[in-house]
Amino acid sequence: MICARAVYKRGAAHKQNSKHNIYNIMTLIESIIARAKSNKQRIVLPESLEERTLTAADKALADEIAEIILIGNREEIFALAQKLGLKNIDKATIIDPATSEKTAEYANLLYELRKNKGMTPEKAAQQVLDPLYFGCLIIKSGDADGQISGALSTTGETLRPALQIIKCAPGITCVSGAMLMITQTPEYGEDGVLVVGDVAVTPMPDAAQLAQIAVCTAQTAKSVAGFADPKVAMLSFSTLGSAKHEVVDKVIEATKLAKELDPALKVEGELQADAALVASVGQKKAPGSEIAGHANVLVFPCLEVGNIAYKLVQRLGNADAIGPILQGIARPVNDLSRGCSVDDIYKMVAITACQAMDAK
Repeated sequence: MICARAVYKRGAAHKQNSKHNIYNIMTLIESIIARAKSNKQRIVLPESLEERTLTAADKALADEIAEIILIGNREEIFALAQKLGLKNIDKATIIDPATSEKTAEYANLLYELRKNKGMTPEKAAQQVLDPLYFGCLIIKSGDADGQISGALSTTGETLRPALQIIKCAPGITCVSGAMLMITQTPEYGEDGVLVVGDVAVTPMPDAAQLAQIAVCTAQTAKSVAGFADPKVAMLSFSTLGSAKHEVVDKVIEATKLAKELDPALKVEGELQADAALVASVGQKKAPGSEIAGHANVLVFPCLEVGNIAYKLVQRLGNADAIGPILQGIARPVNDLSRGCSVDDIYKMVAITACQAMDAK
């Protein structure tokens, strides 16, 4: 009987936590969409003949979460929209690199940006016809605010033009990926929501890069998750000197550099995960720390740790993960999974719009 009660209590708690998780997801997504609607940004979707992408564009236009720029042939785009039964594509701006009056201007811009890397006017005239390059050139020229691709393209194909044309944000030399984690534990983070990084891009960051990842992930927490007060924990297997090792030294140095990079940043390190999240543990292991036990942004020491950790939390802890959200580029360019859904793309339009507001 005792065992049966225990199982019942666990089941009831799980149902309650699941309801909380669903509420948190909806609340967070609704908040992101509301912010996007409040200040509509110009978002480029270069993969305009991809069915999921065009369907998501139609929904984004219907809901007025962004101004959508589609790259491609107008007749082909409208033919696909008609086939899919889409009603709002005529609200998009459609630009065909093969016929646009801006193509020569963008080709010259690409040549000027890349001539020291071997770019010639002839190569630029050819490369500008690539929708992913054309989209980034629109952004670089100030004619758009962000771009999303990846439903058809690889991560490399998405990032290459972004880094060659838009480049990294001032003071940043590496791109990283943040994940919004919506957990079933409201006592941690912001009512169960945490922002974590890097989980997607830089395999083995040095101390300077790790500091940049901390600053960028805190910014993502503000612009996308809506955190008013990001508290960043630099994670390790040591808490404030409890263990000695060169990988711990890297986190300590990164914490120092992050404070120099952004003096207003609330950051503490090195901290073990429990010391970062659990108030009683944080008080014991790092007494007097403003961050320990109250962190809502977690920075992993390397990509290997970050990627494994978020997927374990997602699968074993029944958390929901939104992202990865690319960060560190001067204007937002986000990468989709090739297995993404229409809803994934729609949400990423809103997320990219929120990032774009802060990037100006």
